[in-house]
Amino acid sequence: MKKLLTVAALVVGASTFASAQQADLDTLLNKVRQGNVTETQEHKQREQEFQARKDQQQSLLAQERREQARLERVSAELETTRRANEEEITRQLEVQRNRLGQLQELFGVLQQAAGDARSVISSSHVSIGDPNRGEGINVLVAKSSSDSELPSIDEIRAWPTVMIEEMIGSGEVKTFQQEVRSTDGNSHTINLTRIGDFAVMGEGKFYVLKNDGAVEEVARQPASRFVETVNAFQNGSGLTSVAIDPTRGQLLNLEVEKPTIQERLDQGGPIGYLTLALGAIGVLMAVVQFAYLAAVKGKVKKQIRSEQANTNNPLGRVLAVYENNRNVDVETLELKLDEAILKETPALERFLTLIKLISAVAPLFGLLGTVTGMIETFQAITLFGTGDPTMMAGGISAALMTTVEGLVVAIPTLLLHSFVAGMSKSVIHILEEQSAGIIAVHAEKENG
Repeated sequence: MKKLLTVAALVVGASTFASAQQADLDTLLNKVRQGNVTETQEHKQREQEFQARKDQQQSLLAQERREQARLERVSAELETTRRANEEEITRQLEVQRNRLGQLQELFGVLQQAAGDARSVISSSHVSIGDPNRGEGINVLVAKSSSDSELPSIDEIRAWPTVMIEEMIGSGEVKTFQQEVRSTDGNSHTINLTRIGDFAVMGEGKFYVLKNDGAVEEVARQPASRFVETVNAFQNGSGLTSVAIDPTRGQLLNLEVEKPTIQERLDQGGPIGYLTLALGAIGVLMAVVQFAYLAAVKGKVKKQIRSEQANTNNPLGRVLAVYENNRNVDVETLELKLDEAILKETPALERFLTLIKLISAVAPLFGLLGTVTGMIETFQAITLFGTGDPTMMAGGISAALMTTVEGLVVAIPTLLLHSFVAGMSKSVIHILEEQSAGIIAVHAEKENG
């Protein structure tokens, strides 16, 4: 019974589902039919509108074709006019060349001279603060090089006028407010002094004129003896000396490229620093020994004037030996005094051997650095050739720098050795002289 109920329920559900599907299909069919009817009506309406405008389109097409024909006639007329104009331009240019004759060559010379003047004006210190000073010459150069336009008399006169102004400005000394660039890139306004067309300076510094017309502080100021003249010149009155660069900045640029003492020492490398260290040690020893001998020599001279032996100096200690051995024979006394002098000699000749050795070794270290520097130079030549002299110049400069350092060490140490050795010998000579006198006196007493 349950199975029958289940089957009946399935049948009823299936029939209901089928009825629902049939209703949906009918609805879809009606929508499709309605859409076809609507599209058919729209198509018919468009066909009617096209038919209504067909006659109008034919009229517009005919009108456009007539306009095209008219424009083609106008184009042909313009082409004819263009050809006639080109022929007329060619004829007029030929007439202009014939009429100019030698004037064309004159304007060529004028253009060249004005171009040279323009380069002078653009790089002149007289143009500082007046960026439009060369406009007249620029116009003259442009028109002189043009085939269609000639410069006027007033424009030609701009060239000698500017050159006269340049000549007058080259002999002036003027101070004015000007914006300058410092080495850190910042700009500020200072009282700038221009000395003719040679130099610009202000606030104790030298400045240069750049290609863009800006005034810039020199990257590295020259020696202090030149820089110190700037403030004295700006603040002074009457005749005052000042350093100027007559080459318009080239000497200042060389001063910038000139290496400092530290850079020169770095060129010498480890060998150079070792040489300088030995020189410092030698000088220190020489100074210490020189001071010691000076003190000893003073005490010895004081001892000579004294009747009593003082053991705070070599001569006093030698005399003390004589005081302690008055009763011995001459030979024994002589040996005793020689022994006392020999004891004093090491202290008096201290450091002399080392100082002399350093003065002799320093040039050899310099030669060693020169050889190694030349080896590096030849290696650079092997790798890169001789096309760039700056690469060879750097190695040669480093090589010669070690030689300079060796000589700088050797010369003063050799001189100091001579001074110290001479002072030491003088003290030893005094000891030997006094010893010989004591022995002679003792021998006379013994024989008497």
